[in-house]
Amino acid sequence: MTPERLADLHGLCFEAPARAWTQREFEDLLGQPNVFLCELEHGFALGRAAGPEAELLTLAVDPSHRREGIGAKLLAGFEETSASRGVAEVFLEVAENNSPARALYRRAEYDEVGKRAGYYPGSSGAEVDAIVMRKMLP
Repeated sequence: MTPERLADLHGLCFEAPARAWTQREFEDLLGQPNVFLCELEHGFALGRAAGPEAELLTLAVDPSHRREGIGAKLLAGFEETSASRGVAEVFLEVAENNSPARALYRRAEYDEVGKRAGYYPGSSGAEVDAIVMRKMLP
């Protein structure tokens, strides 16, 4: 998937006031040696590994293809790639009000381990907390 396609798909997935990532941001991230991309036709997961830890930077599934198991497959691919890089523990952040994503992560056995107050812009002008989640890999 090209950086342009990644930016376009990301833009479909995140409504205002959230800011979708730009093509340039994807180009910069993908140029880093510790960043990796897991992709399927209608979605992608972007991660970063550092020593024994990895972070899921973003996961995006085309809204017209949600509820087809794509997110779960991408998350599994992120975990497999992380494990192949020697990672033992993975982290992610998700908006507190993003119930579908939180449910996906709970089904994949991620635990809520923290909160970042006011991390995301909210639609009514109020900020939304980020839930920090973690999973230990086998």
